[in-house]
Amino acid sequence: MTDDYDFIHFDPDSSDIVNREVVEHTIPSTDRSIARRVTLQVLYEIDAANHPPGDVLQNMLTQEEEVRKVRTYIRRLVAGILDNRTTMDAILQDYAPEFPLQQIAIVDRNILRIALYEMAIGTRTPIGVAIDEAVELAKLFGADGSARFVNGVLGAVALNIDVLRDKLADASVTTALDDPDADDAEFYDNEPETEPPTSSS
Repeated sequence: MTDDYDFIHFDPDSSDIVNREVVEHTIPSTDRSIARRVTLQVLYEIDAANHPPGDVLQNMLTQEEEVRKVRTYIRRLVAGILDNRTTMDAILQDYAPEFPLQQIAIVDRNILRIALYEMAIGTRTPIGVAIDEAVELAKLFGADGSARFVNGVLGAVALNIDVLRDKLADASVTTALDDPDADDAEFYDNEPETEPPTSSS
């Protein structure tokens, strides 16, 4: 009689075992790219597990040296996004009306928040850079359609960036979570320091 449960007894060294592919992420090209990746992880944990932001940041910022080096920009992004999340979410909802924002994948909505903050509040990042970086984050951490979705939403946002900047003109840029002893000048490497182009350009 054939044992219907033969599949339980397997040899892990057998040639029938399919090799697993290890997906390696590309190395971030700038300090800001590193900061955005860590910011996404922080926001994801806050969003998904409702952990206190200060605790999440403390855990993240005491890891690798490359993360500690960009802690000021990470804190600035996280604090600015959390301070202005309600306003930014209302804006993003207008550009992604198919689903309530809370039904959009956690990774995708936090990528959108990071990009919108950099495009409309933290205006030292050019629009094209903010969109490219967001799309790259979506490719690395999102689902199959995430990059296309993020690119579409942010492309529509970019066409109306002047209006959105006016709407967010009073947005808080305080850094309550910031490190008062850190100098954030070092975090602007390899990205233009000019104001992003307006929608009319």
